[in-house]
Amino acid sequence: MMRIYLIGYMGCGKSTLGRRLSKHTGLQFVDMDHYIEERNCKTIPQIFAEDGEAEFRKKEQKALQELSEFTNIIIATGGGAPCFFDNIDLMNKTGKTIYMNIDPGILADRLLKSKTERPLIKGKSRDELVAFIDETLKKRNEFYTQAQYQITEPDIELDYVMKMLEE
Repeated sequence: MMRIYLIGYMGCGKSTLGRRLSKHTGLQFVDMDHYIEERNCKTIPQIFAEDGEAEFRKKEQKALQELSEFTNIIIATGGGAPCFFDNIDLMNKTGKTIYMNIDPGILADRLLKSKTERPLIKGKSRDELVAFIDETLKKRNEFYTQAQYQITEPDIELDYVMKMLEE
């Protein structure tokens, strides 16, 4: 029985790594944001706009609790998921947590190219985005760094990740 949680800032590559790991291991992959959208029949931006961030965070916690009962799964969490309620504790108790700790400049470049609508960063220039990411990471790192493993390479080899998880 295996459960792997990928955590980190938006744009760090959680979904990309999750899909790659899923193909490599045969474990099911779930992107938590897509799971929330399907459960609520609304996009994340719609939930933020119509219900506010606090309500979104409750929906996110409920999704995490549901997913934490799945077995043989890789879960790409939303960027803020570990930072609310006792979510990081739940993840550490029920599976292996990997913090994808990627440089803010790389994150900004990826997010500016991304086609995904992200309510928290809408309309920011690259410099504003790097500053915003830095500021947000300062607040979130106390949660992110509770992960059992950490990756700092933006294009990590799967073999490295597999060896890390076997330790």
